[in-house]
Amino acid sequence: MSRRLLLFALEGSHPFGRRVASHLGIELAACEEREFDDGEHKTRPLESVRGGDVFVIASLYGDQRLSVNDKLVRLLFFLGAVRDAGAGRVTAVVPYLCYARKDRRTKSRDPVNTRYTAALFEAMGVDRVVTLDVHNLAAYQNAFRCRTEHLEARPLFVDHFAARLERGRDEVVVVSPDVGGIKRADAFRESLAARLGREVGSAFLEKRRSAGVVSGEAVVGEVEGRCVIVIDDMVAGGTTLVRAAAACAERGARSILAAASHGLFTGEAEQKLARSALEQLVVTNSVEPFRLDAGFAARKVKRLDCSGLVAEAIERLHTDGSLVELLER
Repeated sequence: MSRRLLLFALEGSHPFGRRVASHLGIELAACEEREFDDGEHKTRPLESVRGGDVFVIASLYGDQRLSVNDKLVRLLFFLGAVRDAGAGRVTAVVPYLCYARKDRRTKSRDPVNTRYTAALFEAMGVDRVVTLDVHNLAAYQNAFRCRTEHLEARPLFVDHFAARLERGRDEVVVVSPDVGGIKRADAFRESLAARLGREVGSAFLEKRRSAGVVSGEAVVGEVEGRCVIVIDDMVAGGTTLVRAAAACAERGARSILAAASHGLFTGEAEQKLARSALEQLVVTNSVEPFRLDAGFAARKVKRLDCSGLVAEAIERLHTDGSLVELLER
């Protein structure tokens, strides 16, 4: 007997959740999110979930009203509530997964927050966690004992940049802003080259980070006279992308574009990016751009809608289908 699909979205992810529901041809299921005077809160489904296939959408970034920790705890409590209410299967859909950057010890007695976060999800009885372009895929997959699914924005980026580049014959090079992102950048490079039907080059930058200070400007690879596309998983303070753009500009890049799946835009990111050599930054709507000035966003930032990608993944998971074709586009 097939389970009934129920899709919930928690506060901060309602607009995204409604777009996903629209792609699926359903309505968001109703839930209550209630706050008490002492700062505690309650979340619960307002319709029966017994035996159902429950998907809960919550992108875990801090916004104007709720911190990262607020959203994480609310999601965990809601997942526990639907499990206690008899849901047949529970899937957390987390387009932006918090604490994914602290996935290993870099200093003595460092926490491994990725693993601790995974343990919290598992404690709520979650069957599966779905996320988009997590910071370190191997760490994500190894941290969780429940099933994990990993979606990539790469097909969206390829569509966008191919439409821009296929009319010309410019030499293109894909740049990783650090050694850790080489595999991500190379996967994008291969997909873009296949779409364009011509060779696309590759390069990467050295990068050192200590106590929040980023250094290192050497570029390995040829960028002079080429159209550069810098690929990363996220842009937070903007330092990494700005540094990569400056290094490529100094080495004679003809034009510099960038893509990052998650646009957090914290601190002085907007000011840094506005003064940078980047012509355009492409992000998804996994994070609402509430920190960006509308005028700046219109000039320099292009947002791609990933709700269709998430909806198709949910449909395939609900019907016990395969995500392989979705991931290999």
